[in-house]
Amino acid sequence: MVDSYGRKVTGIRIALTPRCNLKCIYCHHEGELLPGGEIPGDMVVSIAKAAAELGMRSVKLTGGEPLLRKDLDLIIARIPQSLDISITTNGILLAERAEALARAGLDRVNVSLDSLQPNRYCQITGGSPGDLEKVLAGIDASREADLLPIKLNFVVLKRNESEVPEMIDFCRRRGLILQLIELLDIQGQGISGDIEGIERSLAARADSILIREMHRRKKYFLDGAEVEVVRPMDNTEFCAHCTRLRVTSDGKIKPCLLRSDNLVKIDSCDPERVKELLRVANSRREPYFGKVCRSVADATFIESKIL
Repeated sequence: MVDSYGRKVTGIRIALTPRCNLKCIYCHHEGELLPGGEIPGDMVVSIAKAAAELGMRSVKLTGGEPLLRKDLDLIIARIPQSLDISITTNGILLAERAEALARAGLDRVNVSLDSLQPNRYCQITGGSPGDLEKVLAGIDASREADLLPIKLNFVVLKRNESEVPEMIDFCRRRGLILQLIELLDIQGQGISGDIEGIERSLAARADSILIREMHRRKKYFLDGAEVEVVRPMDNTEFCAHCTRLRVTSDGKIKPCLLRSDNLVKIDSCDPERVKELLRVANSRREPYFGKVCRSVADATFIESKIL
């Protein structure tokens, strides 16, 4: 599918539940406002089938915390294997489920990890002592289950930005990809870190830099480490190259993370009906940050080496 701004939709992100076992200080709850209920597994599977039939290449399962769904492996096993299937998780329950999820057909994981310091980790996530160790064990279990590549999501805050060099080294040693994420500080909390300064430092030290097709994200390669910077705030490039539709945890298609006035309610588990609704949602896609020139459809969005 291609929207009216010439942007291809290549993936879908489905929130499986609004429930979470953490209370991160920066959480935007996938842009959901007072979700009503939890999406049925049959509906998730129908959405994935419809997405595959419309030419999408990937499905990402999120939450809340998707590992709180006891039927997660059953859902994954029914998703078309033509899709790249991934989850985004806080990792606390990952060690005990990684192998079963891999057997079910899960391809890879993104793990949120905002500090390697136990006290700071608890301050940011609202977690309990011992949670950090569980997350690290989950990362190791995912490596053993071949859920690769593993990406670590690190939201850059004032209270953790000093850990970026340590986190880069941590990922280098374990063969992980680090994603440094700019905080979507929608409510003006004033807790955002200096991601611009961090990115300047990365650029000065990098052996090479690539630009990804998705959101025109920059990847920095530093002495064997791979660091990707995700900067959505007031970023027309981010919106101009958006390739994703979202589904809320209560079964509504969400064309944009930052809007809730253009949702499309899924009223059936019939893949043909879901395809129709996905097309409706695609027709409502509009860049949130700035106006995108329609000639964007004619641009070449291959990964390009710039240094």
